[in-house]
Amino acid sequence: MSLLRSARFPAIVLLVAAALGLIVANSPAAGAVDAVMHAELGIPGVFELSVSHWIKDGLLAVFFFVVAVELQYELTSGQLNSARKALQPAIAATGGVLLPILIYAIFAWRSDATAGWPIPTATDIAFALGVLAVFGRGLPSALRVFLLALAILDDIVGIVFIAVLFTADVNLGALAGAAVAVVAFGILSRGLDTRARVPIAIVLAVLALTTWVLVYLSGVHATIAGVVLGLAMAQRPALRVRHELEPWVNVIVLPVFAFSAALVAIPSVPLSQLSPAFWGVLVALPVGKVVGISVFGWVSLRVAHRGGPPPLAFADLLAAGALGGIGFTVSLLLSELAFADAPPLRDQATLGVLAGSVVSLLLAAGLVSWRAWHHRRLTATA
Repeated sequence: MSLLRSARFPAIVLLVAAALGLIVANSPAAGAVDAVMHAELGIPGVFELSVSHWIKDGLLAVFFFVVAVELQYELTSGQLNSARKALQPAIAATGGVLLPILIYAIFAWRSDATAGWPIPTATDIAFALGVLAVFGRGLPSALRVFLLALAILDDIVGIVFIAVLFTADVNLGALAGAAVAVVAFGILSRGLDTRARVPIAIVLAVLALTTWVLVYLSGVHATIAGVVLGLAMAQRPALRVRHELEPWVNVIVLPVFAFSAALVAIPSVPLSQLSPAFWGVLVALPVGKVVGISVFGWVSLRVAHRGGPPPLAFADLLAAGALGGIGFTVSLLLSELAFADAPPLRDQATLGVLAGSVVSLLLAAGLVSWRAWHHRRLTATA
């Protein structure tokens, strides 16, 4: 199980799953796989979703639950539990969101792809930490802490975008029912440390499923159910549940989603005819993140450490910015949502996410290796 929880393994599995999805989508097996993805599963006449929707709305809710538990911990006991600690990564994250949006908007100006502006704003924690683990031996711990806080703040932005931008025709009754279920879930979770933990755990599972169904029926994206449940659960049992779920998220949830999201046929058109949705994401992820995070991060360090040397060099911030450009999981979901009614644009945006994330990954590997070598040399000569 330690391998499944390591930082390196999830990144490798995600990359392999996405590559496999892209290969299958452009092979003779594409038709059969597409039929499976559109097959309906559930209770006939009561609640049915396609396999694709079960993956995007169901499996990813588990991933967002795990993210929300980590977010709850960081906001209360970790690296973001005070305004002073959160200030630097928050300013850097702001640059890492605003500049990619600006770059994408320039590419998509006056085109039919303008709705895709949220896509290049996300950072994939699993991938970023995986690259850091593989190439970052010798880096200062401050850089990892900075990156983790940055990625978590990026996730908050992605969650807000999903909740606000991709919600229509809200069923207030279902939403109110979900709120009641979440409150009951949060209160009951405090009893998981008592002798009655088994029956309480069963009731919590029922409440969690009920919350997910009600959120789905309300018109709010169903992954938000995972977020609110993760934030509402008592911290100690939530961390234990996260620990148990983490290997399954790394080995099943994220790879299955990456495979399904990467099922995109590569268009047989010249590069000049590719949509702004592709070019905007391709450029905004590596360029927007590197420039936005490093410049805003440099400013934030000077503001917070006026009168003293900053804890991270500008070159370290460049490495953090490159890692931030690995959008992947949340960016793929945002591309699905932004162009849900325009499959050709969705496919090109997805290709942009994959290509932009790979460019960022290669750039990050180079920059992180360079900075790790630099810090190891400093340590050796000290």
